[in-house]
Amino acid sequence: MVSDEETTADETADEETPAQNVDAEPAVDTDDDGSAAPSAERYGAIVTDVQGSAAPSAGRESVLHTDAEGYLEVASAAQADGFDQLIDLTAVDYLAFAAPRGLPQGHDEERFEVVTALINHESGERIRIRVQVSADEPALPSVFDLWPGSEALEREVFDMFGIEFGDHPDMSRILMPEDWIGFPLRKDYAVGSIPVQFKAASNIR
Repeated sequence: MVSDEETTADETADEETPAQNVDAEPAVDTDDDGSAAPSAERYGAIVTDVQGSAAPSAGRESVLHTDAEGYLEVASAAQADGFDQLIDLTAVDYLAFAAPRGLPQGHDEERFEVVTALINHESGERIRIRVQVSADEPALPSVFDLWPGSEALEREVFDMFGIEFGDHPDMSRILMPEDWIGFPLRKDYAVGSIPVQFKAASNIR
């Protein structure tokens, strides 16, 4: 049998214990694909981790997201801040890619993306710069004046994807013949065959 005093105590405890709101909004705003909208910025670009879900923790590689207009400014600021070597520069064609791409809020997905990887040899830090590039105007400014080693890499991106780099010293093909039609690493590039021609072989020993 429960006494009136015990019933009163239980009711008092219920009043003092706040109810949990299961429908409470998350502390971090999220994009449609579930990625976070980090507030961290560097060189004027939004910073995320490699998955694009949050600002990177200490010791993790940072990813800087910018657009075509801000690309050269971000790259120049990184070079001035000690990122003295360009490790790689490549591109991706997302034509048939339907999964989330880990972009922060405010950055619209485009068909192409150029990724520039940099290292600061004094601190050992590495960063990546991801730039969305429109299929209607596949072009970016060249970073040759900042890192001359980008010369061949930008030519390869042009040769394979058709993305041009303004003010490049020699924006020509580097792998394919100059008269080659199309860009082989685009997802809509026709898959064909190349006939193999063999010279006559002799069985004379």
